[in-house]
Amino acid sequence: MGNLHLLIIATVAILAATAALPANAAVADIVTPAFFNGIKNQAPNSCAGKNFYTREAFLQAANAYPNFGNRGSLPGSKREIAAFFAHVTHETGSMCYVEEINRATYCDPSQYPCAPGKKYYGRGPLQLTWNYNYAVCGRANNFNGVGDPDVVARDPVLAWKTALWFWMTNVRPVLPQGFGATIRKINGIECNGGNAPAVRARVSYYNSYCQKFGIQPEANTSC
Repeated sequence: MGNLHLLIIATVAILAATAALPANAAVADIVTPAFFNGIKNQAPNSCAGKNFYTREAFLQAANAYPNFGNRGSLPGSKREIAAFFAHVTHETGSMCYVEEINRATYCDPSQYPCAPGKKYYGRGPLQLTWNYNYAVCGRANNFNGVGDPDVVARDPVLAWKTALWFWMTNVRPVLPQGFGATIRKINGIECNGGNAPAVRARVSYYNSYCQKFGIQPEANTSC
């Protein structure tokens, strides 16, 4: 076999291996240790999230959602990741909180009966809330969301999976409408003057992370 044939075979093998890489292979290159820890290091050392939220746990969870951060172009991918972490930063106080401070029950038994003594307050990077979200998210990620919602605050990989599940299911579809639309999906009561400081904080994080990634934010950043 000639050298040309060997070169062609080797090239095809390399292309095949590259095509077989996970769709979110670039996520680890974008969410660097410096970027991730730069968010977490803003939280006081006394925060529960300081030892709970790790980049390794995030990347492990992201493997279960290979389309996350795969927007068809590098700017698009970076914008999605910037948007996701902007909301994570706001929801958790720079990865300080694992569980919501106001631990209400958040039970709507119309479709998914709540377990006795269990509360479905916010937990995890995007503060998963309400029994119906725990139920559906649990089915998607193989945990008993209704019977044991507390597991989200015990398992860091699962916690990131719940955030990615909520993002991919509820938030990602509105990304083409701009960052403002993602605010409406996550906490729409903040919009239209409901909580202007919170909206400004989310937008500020998003703009900052886009700048760190070397890209320009899209239009319609506020709601």
